[in-house]
Amino acid sequence: MLAPTPTQYQRLEEMARIWKKHQGGDALRGAAGANPRLDVDALCFQVHALEGNDAPTLLVGALISPVSLSLVMAPLFGSDAAPTAGAQQTFKLPSGSYPFIAEVLEEGVWLWRCELLDDLSDVDSREEGSRLAQRLMDKVMTPSDTA
Repeated sequence: MLAPTPTQYQRLEEMARIWKKHQGGDALRGAAGANPRLDVDALCFQVHALEGNDAPTLLVGALISPVSLSLVMAPLFGSDAAPTAGAQQTFKLPSGSYPFIAEVLEEGVWLWRCELLDDLSDVDSREEGSRLAQRLMDKVMTPSDTA
């Protein structure tokens, strides 16, 4: 597992900020079922090569918000061409295949997102949200036992 570079971490933080703005910013906190103890954060990212690629091509991690926890894949390099907004694609990760939807947030900022949890009302703090994201990523990035 490779960790993102400092520049990639900055891009992930910027992506989370833009995603929050794109979703209506503070309106997320007022959404039905929103958890006021949580904010938008990009967590537990790692550099990943998709099956069939020799070189790493994506940053894979969790995006938590007051209303959901999603598995997210973002481009490794900011110059990568964006997919069409709303495009759907299934990606194979170590634990299995996941359905993603492309979200183009603004020029040069895009991601693939797979919402996994849409009720975080029982998460008591940002720290607990971070631990939940870590457990999610541990499960997603651990090969499934197919024997």
